[in-house]
Amino acid sequence: MSHNATDRPAAAPSSSADVARLYARFAAVEAEGVSPTYEELASRVSEDDTICDRIAELPPSKRQPNLVFAASRHLGAPVSDYRQWRKWLLERWALVLPVILERATQTNEAARCATLLPILAAIEGPIALLEVGSSAGFCLYPDRYSYRYNTSSGSTRLDPKNGPSKVVLECELRQAAAPTRLPQIVWRAGIDRNPLDATDPDTRSWLESLVWPEHHDRRERIAQAAAVLAQEPPLLVTADLNEALSEAATAAPPEARLVVFHSAVLAYLPAEQRARFRHTVHDLDCTWISNEAPAVFPDITAELPEGTGTEGRFLLAVDGIPTALTSPHGRSYAAIPTRS
Repeated sequence: MSHNATDRPAAAPSSSADVARLYARFAAVEAEGVSPTYEELASRVSEDDTICDRIAELPPSKRQPNLVFAASRHLGAPVSDYRQWRKWLLERWALVLPVILERATQTNEAARCATLLPILAAIEGPIALLEVGSSAGFCLYPDRYSYRYNTSSGSTRLDPKNGPSKVVLECELRQAAAPTRLPQIVWRAGIDRNPLDATDPDTRSWLESLVWPEHHDRRERIAQAAAVLAQEPPLLVTADLNEALSEAATAAPPEARLVVFHSAVLAYLPAEQRARFRHTVHDLDCTWISNEAPAVFPDITAELPEGTGTEGRFLLAVDGIPTALTSPHGRSYAAIPTRS
């Protein structure tokens, strides 16, 4: 299917090739075994010159498979059949384009708290939580959720002091013991360029569109986590994380241990901005928890034991020390053996 060159700017060949590689990798590494629907869509996109050309017209930061797929699903696209989805997308590109440009992949997955808890539970005394890239703030409430940790020796359940939560986070633990307590969090705040209000119906609908098609439990969890936030709305600062981090940290109560954390956030910053963030966080008296793709901090990833497979997983590091490999959606936590 050809397009008239006067309708839109032609995509550079290298851009289209970049899109093809991006979607092929997404299919093979991120979606394989996790979302058959997205695996099929992304794989077919990578082989479709017309669709790659169309996506290549977007700014590089807007070409992400999850953003393009979510935007189309948000408007009702059929995603179970590639030919139908392709036809729908090409016919309605003018409607999808503003959604892609205006929205962002602010996936707010409360289940990531299950991979943060082994670290938080080991911190004695009160904790002040500060999340950068907080989206709606679901990950600021690890003490309000219930957990079920599964290990080779059995299952462990943890509930808040005031009783079981409707939000139950299940996580597979490897080479690690299950936490035995929930942290004592006395202050919580988040920084985001565009913080989301999870009580707003349109915002919640977008968050649900970001959830991959087969992940019904994650979609249900959004409403459940939003109910937790509604009882105690989070303090969310609208700002660039590098501009606001130091000042936001000063608002934490001095008697609490400050914990600065982030998940799947710094990958969206250029290398110099990541370096700036790292310098700032090192100057704070805090515990720093980074839960990011392994490529975000190559020097930290280089400290992993030789032969450690990282494909499709996040590297969780504490104060720059590799600590665990985690599922991007919080479903697993594999501790990294400490070097002797």
